[in-house]
Amino acid sequence: MTHKNRWLLQTRITPEADAALASHPPILRQILFNRGIATSDEAEAFLRAEPNFDTDPFLMKDMRVAVDRIRAALAEREPIAVYGDYDVDGVTATALLVQFLRALGGDIQEYIPNRFEEGYGLNNDALDKLHADGIRLVISVDCGVRSPDEARHARDLGLDLIISDHHEPSGSLPDALAVLNPKQEGDAYPEKYLAGVGIAYKIAEALTFNVERSTLNVKLSDYLDLVALGTVADLAPLTGENRALVRKGLEQMRQTSRQGLFSLANIAGADITKANATTIGFTLGPRLNASGRLESAMASFDLLTTTDVKEAGDIAVKLNQQNVERQRLTKEIQGQAEALALEGQEESLLLFAASPEFNHGVVGLAASRLTETYYRPAIVGHFGEETTRCSCRSIPEFHITKALDECADLLIRHGGHAAAAGFTVRNENLSELVARLRSIAKRELSGRDLRASMTADVEVPLSQLNFTLLDQLKRLQPTGYGNPEPVFISRGVKVQSKRTVGADAKHLKLSITDGRFTFDAIGFRLGDLFADLPPMVDVLYTFEANEYNGRTNLQLNLKDIKAAGVPD
Repeated sequence: MTHKNRWLLQTRITPEADAALASHPPILRQILFNRGIATSDEAEAFLRAEPNFDTDPFLMKDMRVAVDRIRAALAEREPIAVYGDYDVDGVTATALLVQFLRALGGDIQEYIPNRFEEGYGLNNDALDKLHADGIRLVISVDCGVRSPDEARHARDLGLDLIISDHHEPSGSLPDALAVLNPKQEGDAYPEKYLAGVGIAYKIAEALTFNVERSTLNVKLSDYLDLVALGTVADLAPLTGENRALVRKGLEQMRQTSRQGLFSLANIAGADITKANATTIGFTLGPRLNASGRLESAMASFDLLTTTDVKEAGDIAVKLNQQNVERQRLTKEIQGQAEALALEGQEESLLLFAASPEFNHGVVGLAASRLTETYYRPAIVGHFGEETTRCSCRSIPEFHITKALDECADLLIRHGGHAAAAGFTVRNENLSELVARLRSIAKRELSGRDLRASMTADVEVPLSQLNFTLLDQLKRLQPTGYGNPEPVFISRGVKVQSKRTVGADAKHLKLSITDGRFTFDAIGFRLGDLFADLPPMVDVLYTFEANEYNGRTNLQLNLKDIKAAGVPD
């Protein structure tokens, strides 16, 4: 069998750190060291999920201006619009701020643009409509920091605009009443990687400062489930304050009184009382995203804010059906995009595909799959009558948003992160843009070993895998982006039995043994390894409990397999 991924084993813990962390079991010590933790105090703070810095919301630049303006609007019963984005982060941020401000007595209107008719972020037509509706204060969440023209239009209309956004600023900031973004120059807020919903939560937190709690008919903790949803779904790193917020948010979610979340988990076959970051990432998040990808994200907003049991159930069914359709469309577009991207470009270091047939609600998912399959930056877009709108996904070796910044003169708009971005380009500039991006990719990536790297925390024999270890690993939760689930390597194990499972034989089910200890193992999307699997293998995996028919068994969740003894 061929081995296409590099395996990297973390550096062994130093004797000094090993001694400092001696109160913890050896495997946990190594994992903590791998997370940059080398003292007992750091370990305790991390395991309790406590940020090691002050999280005063007023450290955020412009927070005082924003809070004063919001309080004035609330006092005067002045209508306020909360303007969000159509992904899970934007929808949860909108839901949080709308519900919180209404609980404070505010006259609040939500606005989430339609992906297909309006595109991402602030747009002038929407601002015109809000102004005509009598709105004089607009608070953006999860968007706006790259909208200087729209901010200028808002000012011309006489709208006060508060922008709250976590995306990377580019060039001059919009001329708004306040810009809340920890990534802007001169901002003292220590947590730079809050999601959009995290910043919305900090606005809510700031609004409760110096207010007698007994006079408030609202509890901040009631909104932490939304913070966990948006933060995990948007792949914000689960470190620092995010980690603390998500851990508390998951606790809130497990006892949720939010009818929509209960209904959505139920229709998806998930137990909300056992929700974790994986539940958000693979069950709740995709379904909440599906509405905005296929129709309007307002369905997801309504689900998160309704108190009506029947409405929640109806919307949950709809989102589940849309998610099935989203999966079908993604698979279809992925195949077409792959054929287009590789046509005459087999050696290209950047994959590009655009078509009028592509639904631009799922082009980002198709780009993700291309990047996963070929380990190259990938761009997939909808080719329209005058413009092409694309989603980009990238690899650690290539900062996609910086590459787009180099091509800003060709773009109508663009924005994003190191690993994901989006842009709109006029069709007449498209070919030059693609050529320029391919040139940048060649400059940055030529001569590099472009294979996905899979990092393991520690090498362990199967004999060390038990329920005690699993309980120790639970203290590392929530795991996810920035705080990955611990990954192990076991070498020279025997494949006792093997079979494929799932639609299209997509997954691999094994029983593996070292002669004394035997474990079930599941390899999602590893079904193609079945035919060539040798009898003795090295396995790279996460360790988990699998509940089935009321019984709990230990199992390995395989990330990769190679023939025993083949170099990493």
